[in-house]
Amino acid sequence: MILEQTLRGIAGTFVLISLLLAYLHSPWWLLFTTVMGLNLLQSAFSNW
Repeated sequence: MILEQTLRGIAGTFVLISLLLAYLHSPWWLLFTTVMGLNLLQSAFSNW
């Protein structure tokens, strides 16, 4: 359970950092946010 919580925390942190970078630096950082979101969605359906 601790590992799953840690991974979700890391994923959330990366999403927030990429949103901040997209706002401050370049909108291309939203691609990173998209990849993270798709990966989280895939893991929800495949449980892997």
